Amino acid sequence: MCFLLKVRADRAEEYRERHRHVWPAMLDALSAAGWHNYSLFLREDGLLVGYLETPDFERARAAMAATGVNARWQAEMAGFFEEIDGRAPDAAMRPLTEVFHLD
Repeated sequence: MCFLLKVRADRAEEYRERHRHVWPAMLDALSAAGWHNYSLFLREDGLLVGYLETPDFERARAAMAATGVNARWQAEMAGFFEEIDGRAPDAAMRPLTEVFHLD
């Protein structure tokens, strides 16, 4: 699963800093919900590309939505993003379609 979001360029450094110190409870919740090999890449203009592996993304996203730690994290992170129209960042992810893969 690969997705895009847009971080406000003026908050990009703070966004990076927050991700240097992700709460242990959030890390545990992601793993328990089936998010594996999860990476975020941030371009200087704020383009955020996320990548994760999971057998069922909708189930993994729903499992995270059911946790209190995710609700707190999403509320704290919402102000970092553009174009999410009042949605939590994890609900505003724009999934990308894979068009090529090399093993």
